[in-house]
Amino acid sequence: MDEVMTVADAGRALYGSPPSHNLFPHNLPIFSAFLALALAQFLKVFTNWYKEKRWDSKRMLSSGGMPSSHSATVTALALSIGLEEGAAAPAFAIALVLACVVMYDASGVRLHAGRQAELLNQIVCEFPPEHPLSTVKPLRELLGHTPIQVAAGAILGCLVAYLMRSTS
Repeated sequence: MDEVMTVADAGRALYGSPPSHNLFPHNLPIFSAFLALALAQFLKVFTNWYKEKRWDSKRMLSSGGMPSSHSATVTALALSIGLEEGAAAPAFAIALVLACVVMYDASGVRLHAGRQAELLNQIVCEFPPEHPLSTVKPLRELLGHTPIQVAAGAILGCLVAYLMRSTS
């Protein structure tokens, strides 16, 4: 009996097998990045309690604080790609540059923007009640990270990426 090739068989022969529709089991870097993000945000509740002696569940959804979830995310992504594809892979180079930019921004621009917001809020608080800006909603002050918070996030990201790689 003669075999018949279908259109799907021809497509697989030309382009390889179709990509899996299940995103996470076959994409360890993205899973590691999201897990690092979630862990960092979860840990902020406990580091905030340690520092201020009060529970604040809103810290799970806010930026700033210890550890840096931005740093944890991009570090886990970069290291996972590096462990999977090697340090010579273009994807690793892109992820590494992205991680450096994000961590620099978190500890530089965003940290200083938060400090400026703190000063502006103090100035507005000293306005007399009849001043048009005296009723303006205060600016968010916790925007960026100290270098220690960025480093803690990067260490967390490395741990997550390494542990995810070793368990898969």
